[in-house]
Amino acid sequence: MSSVPVDVDLALVGGGGAASLVLAALDRHGVRDLRIAVVDPVRRRGQDRTWAFWGHPGNDLDDLLSVSWSQVEVITPGVHRALQLAPLRYAMLRSGPIYDRAAEAERRLGVRRIAAAAEALDDDGARVLVRTGADRPVLRARWVLDSRPRPPRRAGRTNWLQHFRGWWLTADRAVFDPGRAVLMDFRTPQPARGVSFGYVLPVDSRYALVEYTEFSPNLLTGAAYDAALAGYRDLLGLDPTRLTVTEVENGVIPMTDGPFAARPSPRVVRLGTAGGATRPSTGFTFSAMHRQAEQVARAVAAGRPPVPSSAYPRRHRWMDAVALRALDRGLVDGPEFFVRLFDRNPAQRVLRFLDGQTTVAEDLAVMRSTRLRPMLTATVADGAGRLRDRLAPSQRPNWAAPPPVVGADRPAADGGREWRLPRPPVA
Repeated sequence: MSSVPVDVDLALVGGGGAASLVLAALDRHGVRDLRIAVVDPVRRRGQDRTWAFWGHPGNDLDDLLSVSWSQVEVITPGVHRALQLAPLRYAMLRSGPIYDRAAEAERRLGVRRIAAAAEALDDDGARVLVRTGADRPVLRARWVLDSRPRPPRRAGRTNWLQHFRGWWLTADRAVFDPGRAVLMDFRTPQPARGVSFGYVLPVDSRYALVEYTEFSPNLLTGAAYDAALAGYRDLLGLDPTRLTVTEVENGVIPMTDGPFAARPSPRVVRLGTAGGATRPSTGFTFSAMHRQAEQVARAVAAGRPPVPSSAYPRRHRWMDAVALRALDRGLVDGPEFFVRLFDRNPAQRVLRFLDGQTTVAEDLAVMRSTRLRPMLTATVADGAGRLRDRLAPSQRPNWAAPPPVVGADRPAADGGREWRLPRPPVA
């Protein structure tokens, strides 16, 4: 490789879901004659992750979806709630079609691919040197979009994780309802500190993703995830002797009020979780990541800097910080907290709120859905914590989300393959 760096207009560091969405959006908006490079040691292919999200039909993702639902369930031990989502829909998107579309976009855009890990980004305000070794810059870019996982700029006052394991189950007969997804099933045993739930995303009557998720500070062991999933499978009344586990998905997503540096230097822009696309109170990521890609492509097509707007309004990040504190300190019961949102608001309002798309008036309606006294307590404590951060901002140790637990202490089941998912996945 030449010691002289290659000049490009735009470098994408990291080639996963966020970068793939950007490439597809650039191609869709007719961007041409732009020198683009992707720096990533791995070329992503196939079904290595699953995203689930809600939104309006009729966008560029429609023909890539595995399935979508206009009705979902939220379940507690006493009540099955069937929620009508129209005009929204809940949708499942597997990674293979996204990677395929990005590969085709790469071809049309004439993208240069560097099969190496970026080790340093040196931004002088006019250009960014992308180094894959200590003394070897391989690219000199006008702008860099960096989608590699990064911890928050400083640890949050509350640091939780959305962590999960899912089984792709194939049944020998019709056992799933393909017309309805289970969004949250709180009948799972609840952890001492945190919230757990199961969900079911059926592709058809014999094939579905069944997953166990926790919102809590710490990961489980592989055996504990498998035991929780087996318990949820039994709770659903599924006969394990008539099921085959064909794939296993694992993931960890940060849920923190710690700030992410979306613009760490003048010409480096972060995307995905590192760019603030993950909703702190839930771990949902995909919709914001998709919006970021669209905003970047529109800006580039118009000759503007490729800088997306903030993924969520500032008031939503504050509300998330208060909610995380209330959940972490046990001021509110986790299942009740989420169920009250759906019981006291139209489902569309809750989903748009979780996507950061609601008005101030709608936000106030959502706030009125929660129990007043514990949320006031959490609000006052959050304010005190923010004041302490201003007076002594470096007192908390650094924090980063750990990698997912991939191996199990026993085989997953039926010789099924296990996939490691460093996720934003189901979101």
